[in-house]
Amino acid sequence: MERLNYFLRRLLLAVPTFLGITFACFALAQAVPGGPVEQALARMRGMGAGDAGQRPQAGASVSLEQRKALEAHFGFDRPLPQRYWTWLVRDKMGLAARSYKYPNKTVGRLIRERFAVSLVFGISGFVLTYLICIPLGIAKALRHGSVFDAASSLIVFTGYAIPAFAFGMLLKVLFAGTSDRFWDLLPAAGIVSVNYELLSPWGQVKDLAAHFLLPVACYVIGNFAVLTLLMKNSLLEQIGQDYVRTVLAKGGSLRRAVWGHAFRNALIPIATGFGGVLGILFAGSVLIEKVFEIPGMGRLSLDAIVGRDYMVFMGILAVTSLLGLLGRLLSDACYLWIDPRIQF
Repeated sequence: MERLNYFLRRLLLAVPTFLGITFACFALAQAVPGGPVEQALARMRGMGAGDAGQRPQAGASVSLEQRKALEAHFGFDRPLPQRYWTWLVRDKMGLAARSYKYPNKTVGRLIRERFAVSLVFGISGFVLTYLICIPLGIAKALRHGSVFDAASSLIVFTGYAIPAFAFGMLLKVLFAGTSDRFWDLLPAAGIVSVNYELLSPWGQVKDLAAHFLLPVACYVIGNFAVLTLLMKNSLLEQIGQDYVRTVLAKGGSLRRAVWGHAFRNALIPIATGFGGVLGILFAGSVLIEKVFEIPGMGRLSLDAIVGRDYMVFMGILAVTSLLGLLGRLLSDACYLWIDPRIQF
């Protein structure tokens, strides 16, 4: 009952937290100069307002009535709380609103067009990171101070020191044929080949895997060192606890002490990242997507920010904020699953 009350309180607290995040960002986004009204006015000044039937003159002034008409068209003539309420309720967190840059598309449609790409990258990077880093961290803990530990640490920290986009450019040079001195084994850009539709089902799978291999490697490298060392240090700390020494003193093997007792407790700090499985649905890296020319969520977010497309930016922010809040609850649930003795 206590745990149920805790989760209910967290759910109730998520509502004002979400409203606070989105309202603050909504107000800041609309206060930034260069919005849709200013952009429309700049285009009108550049082309000239002109009279009916006359050729526009460059640099013509824009009347106050025209400015007010533009503000009414974009909804900037209403008070900020009213605009926010319209965005939240009528426009369904902005997902049903029209993009300023692409007026024939809704924000929800733009997100859906990039969703599949981000989902594949997010899930692939998340799963591979945990599948590699947790066993590697365990192996380093059990061989602490050995040659293997030192060599793997050197490799891990070297990879961590290289920025993901620089690592991507290096991979393209080595394996994508961008340099005549190295191999041409994998595609250099995009997510599918030109003849993708003509391939067999198995050929399409291989084509997707070939295109996604290098970008996913760049996604994984960012969290590789942190998670590996977190797993290693957490397991080393548990191995040094009294309950492990008690198991060994009673004649238990080190394998039983580690896998039967220490391993589960060592996973508790790792469980913090499990909640990120919801956030990976909208994973995106602007630089990685730029290097490999991938139409993902990262480039969509950057285009929305640079182009002052408030509706697209706020739609992405609303969904990622909601998933982040729910992810925190998922992390707490993972704590309970790993160790039911935890009390909140």
